[in-house]
Amino acid sequence: MSPEQRNEMDDLGDSFTYVFPAIRGVQASKEYYVTMCPLKLIPKIFIYNESELPPKLRAQRTLNKARIPEISNYIICNPKEYIFSSLTASVDGNIKFTPLHESAKKNKLGLLSIPMEARFIINDGQHRRAAIEAALDKKPELGLETISVVIFVDEGLKKSQQMFSDLNHHAVRPTRSLGILYDNRNLFSRMVMEIIGTVTIFSELTELERTNISNRSTKLFTLSGIHKATKELLGKRSKNPSVTEAEKQLAIEYWNGVLYNMLQWTQLIDGKTTSYDIRQNYVNAHGVILDALGMAGRALIKANPSNWKKKLHGLRKINWSRNNTKVWEGRALVGGRLSKTQSSVVLTSNYIKLQLGIPLTPEELKMEKRLGKPSNGE
Repeated sequence: MSPEQRNEMDDLGDSFTYVFPAIRGVQASKEYYVTMCPLKLIPKIFIYNESELPPKLRAQRTLNKARIPEISNYIICNPKEYIFSSLTASVDGNIKFTPLHESAKKNKLGLLSIPMEARFIINDGQHRRAAIEAALDKKPELGLETISVVIFVDEGLKKSQQMFSDLNHHAVRPTRSLGILYDNRNLFSRMVMEIIGTVTIFSELTELERTNISNRSTKLFTLSGIHKATKELLGKRSKNPSVTEAEKQLAIEYWNGVLYNMLQWTQLIDGKTTSYDIRQNYVNAHGVILDALGMAGRALIKANPSNWKKKLHGLRKINWSRNNTKVWEGRALVGGRLSKTQSSVVLTSNYIKLQLGIPLTPEELKMEKRLGKPSNGE
């Protein structure tokens, strides 16, 4: 082949390109580009085939296939509301940016040409890419919708690995409480917010953003703690369980009943004590007790559907003091510290159930036997 023919072939190869409208920017003194890509092109361009490579030779974590159906269903079930953040990718190829304007002030807008043989490496978003592919199999009409893609020029494996580390190291997940607060699509979360607005002790003393309460806080509970305890109360297990108006009213009545029979809580409402004092000196200001109250409440209502409110009076005879180690050590306390483990919740619930006159299940009795403590001690 002559040099002229070879040049013609090179020019022909260069003509097979993807062309995207793009914005050019600069980070760390290097150019990068932001573009919009149709969803139908995502599986074709971003081919993920690194799962069999050892970690040191990969630019990404191994794909967790268990996450894909959940993300895919999110797209399919919310076609008018789903939202995705940008994919981030490095491109190993001869990228060419053609400004739309000659003016230096306006040359940030243009067309980004990328050879079709270029290799796209995902630095952030491989699970979104796989979920998009799965969603397109069920709803091909989504293919014309777009997702933003941030494109960097590939500088090799080490740079791609560092990009992945940097992107994930500085990402901060919202707290569980904040996720519940802002999730307007989750029916159970919406119901819990209604409960909090109705039950006095919750409406005035719930931390809505954080999952932990500082010593100086005037709050007593967290939104995530109430959410979890109410799930226990109503026997819900899925992430977004269905909920009825009757269940909501039952939960409101139950938590109001607990408030009525919890001396420290009523004293706090009346201004006779502080949240700090209760947290420091009593166990019933902490999540393990709230969970246990939810668990015990479910058993109480099931065993006494007509007079469970009267049975709740049994809460009044419980000594909730942290100094009552004869009862709480090994249950809500382990080594003098509050414990959030599931076994601690069950053992604490066992004690509450017995004070309310509810028999334990065979499995709960086995746990009590292993604990080796009397269940009625004060």
